[in-house]
Amino acid sequence: QVQLVESGGGLVQAGGSLRVSCTASGRTFSRYGMGWFRQAPGKEREFVAAISWWGGRTYYADSVKGRFTISRDNAKNTVYLQMNSLKPEDTAVYYCAADSGGDGSSRDSAEYDYWGQGTQVTVSS
Repeated sequence: QVQLVESGGGLVQAGGSLRVSCTASGRTFSRYGMGWFRQAPGKEREFVAAISWWGGRTYYADSVKGRFTISRDNAKNTVYLQMNSLKPEDTAVYYCAADSGGDGSSRDSAEYDYWGQGTQVTVSS
């Protein structure tokens, strides 16, 4: 069992930056691919970024490529999402998720086994 806790959300102006973090419990974090998803009001949850268990491969949605960076520190059981050049359309609840069976490349939320409770990111115009 893995528990994920996100932090770092908040309110930021358009063009600003924010970093959200996700800390995992358990000793197997370093074996899991990790992903970030987001869900805006009235919309379906969508893929944002993913990272392989060793951190060597990263994947991004086209909408955030070049602006967001996913990284991880396995010694701290933490995955990060650095968000730059934020836009109002980035406003959403951001969720981290753990994929125990894959290599962290999946963009499909159904492939992820564990989810955090989410953290709100609001970008004002």
